[in-house]
Amino acid sequence: MDNLDPPDAPAGAVSNVPEFSVSELSFALKREIETAFPRVRVRGEISQPSFPRSGHCYFRLKDENAVIDGVAWKGTIPRLGIKIEEGLEVIATGKLTTYAGSSRYQIIVDRLELAGEGALLKLLEDRRKKLQAEGLFDPERKRALPFLPEVVGVVTSPSGAVIRDILHRLADRFPRHVLVWPVAVQGEKAAAEVAAAIAGFNRLTVGGKVPRPDVLIVARGGGSLEDLWAFNEEIVVRAAAASDIPLISAVGHETDTTLIDFASDRRAPTPTAAAEMAVPVRADLLTETLDYAKRLVGGMTRLLRERATELAGLARGLGDPRRLIEERQQRLDVSGERLALATRQLVERRGAELAAARLVSPMSVINAKEQLLLSEGRALKSAVERFKADTLQKAERMAERLDQYGDRLKRHGSDLLVRGGERVDQLGKLLESYSFHSVLNRGFALVRDQDGQPVLAAAGTSTGQTISIEFADGRVGARVTESTGGAPKSAAPVAPRRREGGSGNQGSLL
Repeated sequence: MDNLDPPDAPAGAVSNVPEFSVSELSFALKREIETAFPRVRVRGEISQPSFPRSGHCYFRLKDENAVIDGVAWKGTIPRLGIKIEEGLEVIATGKLTTYAGSSRYQIIVDRLELAGEGALLKLLEDRRKKLQAEGLFDPERKRALPFLPEVVGVVTSPSGAVIRDILHRLADRFPRHVLVWPVAVQGEKAAAEVAAAIAGFNRLTVGGKVPRPDVLIVARGGGSLEDLWAFNEEIVVRAAAASDIPLISAVGHETDTTLIDFASDRRAPTPTAAAEMAVPVRADLLTETLDYAKRLVGGMTRLLRERATELAGLARGLGDPRRLIEERQQRLDVSGERLALATRQLVERRGAELAAARLVSPMSVINAKEQLLLSEGRALKSAVERFKADTLQKAERMAERLDQYGDRLKRHGSDLLVRGGERVDQLGKLLESYSFHSVLNRGFALVRDQDGQPVLAAAGTSTGQTISIEFADGRVGARVTESTGGAPKSAAPVAPRRREGGSGNQGSLL
């Protein structure tokens, strides 16, 4: 630290500047900074947040000119009320200190606020888009409110004016059994308590010791955006969307909008309006019921009067019932007398017919049937015998005809073979007479060229050509010494060559 000595100090003089170790200097700076800045509020943008396994959070607060490190200890993070995220503009409140391990100063944060309404609105809009993308705000998820619920569940602060307004409005319109789940509606614990209350009402069983509400009202009075922020937290919105009980959100005044309004089944502009949505007006129902009763009585009276008039007209058209009955009794007496007389006559007629009828003995009937059966048997027997005789005669005639056909086949077969042999002999002799060998036997000769083709004229030869001459008893070779023939004619068709030593193939002289 010689550079701290006065510039005019003589060389080798002892310096009066105190000497510190690195640790001593670091701790001295730490005490100085912590004493000078025991508690500060710093506004900046969160950058590079990290969450190591220890549970603490380390991040940086920056603006356009500088950066400062920040630390939020594990036990402090749940009380901050804001999730530490990249790019979030906040106001951090805490104690300024230094970290000797890297010679850095940092702020230990114990409170975190969003920096201005603009940052809150941006965070709110980002969260709304995220939850909407998940489908939590879809109209298909909305449920209809019951017309007249038996039990109404209210999630709100038990000490505020909201619960009194709701109870007073319910009592005026239609008194119902009300269950109040007390929660904090502002502060660090508000979001968790509201979400737990919604889930707790949904866990109640129907018919249990504690009645299960038919409709829920989540209510809070008006306030700033920061005051109503608990109802924008994801835990509250997800609890409202997951509720099986129809839910009415009544947070703030008519101009206030929170994310729970999008996830609820109905949104009320005020807590009083939520009570009006939950139950109808009892006096209106009684008036309407009395009106329906009067209309029903009047309609029944009018209907009965019309039916009485119609019945009186029909009665005038009918005659005296007593005369009608007497006439029917007289007809009944006459019909009875005629029936008795007809029955007696029928019995007498059937008796006469029975006496006149001749009864046939059963034995005679049996004998007649027996004779008929015997005659039928004899006729069947004669028919069978005739059938056998006819069949035998036909078989004998067929055998005789087969014998005749056999004899004729033998005779005609022999004649056919003889005639065939004679025909073959004739054709053989004719073939022999047509053969060129018979011509050779008469002294002629067949001339062939060197290719074995017949030579039909002298013009078909040339001087010096080798030829062969075939006689009846053999073949000799020769050479043409002189050719005096005219112009050669067109070549005649080539005759097939006869096989050597055989007479089966006949040559041609042409």
